[in-house]
Amino acid sequence: MSTLSLRDRKHIFEQLRKGLVPERGLETFAEGISKARGEIKRQLELAGGNGDAAGEGGIKFLRGGYGCGKTFMARLSLADAQAQNFATSFVVVSDNDLRFHRFDDVYRKVVTELGTRSCPRGALGDILDRWIGRVEESLLATGADESAPDFPALVRTRLQEILLSMTGGKAPQDFVRVVQTIFDLKAEGDLAEAGALLSWLAGSGNVSANAKRRAGIKGDITSRDALEYLRGVLEIVKAAGYKGLVVVIDEAETILRMRTDSRHKSLNGIRQIADAAGSYPGLLWLFTGTPDFFDSRHGVGGLAPLHERIRFMVHGGFASLRQPQLELRPFDADRLKAVALRLRDLYPASEPDRVTARVTTEFITHLVAQVTTGFRGDVGVVPRQFLREFVHQLDLVDEHADYDPVTAYGFAPAELRPEEEAALAGGGSATAPSDPGDDDGPVKPEDVW
Repeated sequence: MSTLSLRDRKHIFEQLRKGLVPERGLETFAEGISKARGEIKRQLELAGGNGDAAGEGGIKFLRGGYGCGKTFMARLSLADAQAQNFATSFVVVSDNDLRFHRFDDVYRKVVTELGTRSCPRGALGDILDRWIGRVEESLLATGADESAPDFPALVRTRLQEILLSMTGGKAPQDFVRVVQTIFDLKAEGDLAEAGALLSWLAGSGNVSANAKRRAGIKGDITSRDALEYLRGVLEIVKAAGYKGLVVVIDEAETILRMRTDSRHKSLNGIRQIADAAGSYPGLLWLFTGTPDFFDSRHGVGGLAPLHERIRFMVHGGFASLRQPQLELRPFDADRLKAVALRLRDLYPASEPDRVTARVTTEFITHLVAQVTTGFRGDVGVVPRQFLREFVHQLDLVDEHADYDPVTAYGFAPAELRPEEEAALAGGGSATAPSDPGDDDGPVKPEDVW
C-alpha cells in the first residue's frame, strides 16, 4: 500500500479528472519508464557532482509523440531532482506569456516557477534568505560580533565578494546591488520594499521607481543580460545548500506555430542555451518536444548547428538513452492496464473494498480493449482520454452503491485535442507553422541575445 498522503492522493485524481498531469505523487503510478528515469537520474548525478568533484552543466531533450508521457516524465524528473536536493523550475512554452525568443521572458518564468521541496513555487525569497543566513553564520564562526554596529556592513560586503567570486566576476552590478539592498531593507524591517526588489530580481517589469532608486537601478532585466542573471540565481541556489537547479521547458513544439521570425529566433535561442549549458555547473535543462519539432525543417532539423549537435540516432532499431535526445515510447495495452491497476489502489474511496470488487482486473482489461478498438489499436494516442474515463468510472462506483461498471459502461471518446486528432488520423502535424508566407526553408543561424 502506498505511503502517499491522502492530500496528495486527492491531488492526483483531481488533476486526472481534468486531463492534466499531477504535480505530486507521480512515482506511485509510473509504469514502463524505468530506463528513461534512470537516464535522467544519471544526468542529475552529473549536475550535482560527487564529493570533491564539481557538478556539470547539461542539457537533455525528451522526445516523443503525443500521448507518450513527455510532461509526465518531465514532472517526475523534477520530483526526483527535488528528492536529491535540487531546486527546480517547470516552464511551458506559450504563445501568450512566454516569447521564447526573448530570454528575459524565459528568465522571468524560470525564476517565478522556482521551487524546492519546502517551497513548491516562488522559492527565490526563501533561497536568498537561506544563503544570507549561511553568510552570517560563516562570519560569526570567524569571530564577528552579531551585535556590533558594523556587522550588517560586513554581511553586505561579504555578499558582494561571494557573488563576484561564484560567478567569475560575471554577475551584473545591478544584480549585486539588488541582493545587497534586499538584505538592507529586511534588516530595517521594510519588507514591502524588499519584496518589490525581489520581484524585480525575478524579472518583473512592474516595480516602483522608489524601490529601484533605493537599489540604485533604473531599468529592467533585458534579454541580452538575462543569462548572466540566471547564472547569479544558480550560484545563490548552490550557495544556499542545494545541489543545483533543474529547469524543464515543456512543449517546445509550440515554437513551430510561431511566425517565421519568432520561430527562427526561438530555435537560435535553444542553440545558444545548448552551446552555453556546459558553462553553468549545476544547471540541467530538460526540453520536451515532438519528433516533428526535432526533425522537420521548420524545427531543429532546419538549424544545422543545433541539429548536428543533438540529432537523434537509431542503429539496427536501437537508440541509446545517453544521446542528447531521450526517446519516450508510446503506451501499449499492458502498460495502460498496469497504470490503471496502480491508480485503483491509490484511489481515495469511501469504501475501498467496494471499488476493488466492482472495478475488477477483468473490467480494466475490457476498458483497455475498448480504447484500443475505438482508436484503431493505437493506445498511445490518447492515454489522457483513457485515464479520464477510468477515473470517472472509479468516481461513479464510489458515489453510487448500485452502480456496476460492467453492465452500465459505455466509452465514447470526446474532446480530442487537435494534435491527438492528427495523430489518430495519421495525417500531417498539427503543429505546422501558421505563417502563410513560410517557404519551409532552413532556419537562419543568428545571435539574438
